[in-house]
Amino acid sequence: MKDLRWKKISSEYLSRDIWGTVRKDVCRTGEGKIIDPYYVYEFPTWVTAVAITEGGKIIMERQYRYALDVTCYEIPGGCVDEADSSLEMAIARELLEETGYRFSNFEYLGKTSSNPSTNNNWMHMFLATGGRYEREQQLDHNEEIEVYLFTLEEVKKLLAENQIIQSMHVTTLYYALAKMKSL
Repeated sequence: MKDLRWKKISSEYLSRDIWGTVRKDVCRTGEGKIIDPYYVYEFPTWVTAVAITEGGKIIMERQYRYALDVTCYEIPGGCVDEADSSLEMAIARELLEETGYRFSNFEYLGKTSSNPSTNNNWMHMFLATGGRYEREQQLDHNEEIEVYLFTLEEVKKLLAENQIIQSMHVTTLYYALAKMKSL
């Protein structure tokens, strides 16, 4: 099998920010072709979860997304912080901050990429169960999140009607549904 990897010849940062960094690389393909420029978007590692309460409801969030100018349903998640000792700790923290629920069990569902042609990070997917409401949300300054509890059938209907538009969240939902044998 042919090695399809590219070699980075040079790299220049165009922008560095906490939420994303843009890099311009010059690369050489395995066949010797020079690719100049090739833009790479560096993001932190992300985590997300299909979060199910003790009562069997799935926690969904509704929030505004500026880039598309839409308000939409999503599942909870966010960035892994330096203080997080593991991916599981990161998603547990995000769930508590965004929803106010603490969960007793986490199952790792794998990882996915939003766009491996330009983005350098992974999003790690979890199924969180045994959620119990503990406290009010503790949101970041730029977050305004409404929390909703849906039945499994209601979430499946949202998926079928293309009402969940965040592709990595759709992927996570399908992995969770498969794990729960609910497809």
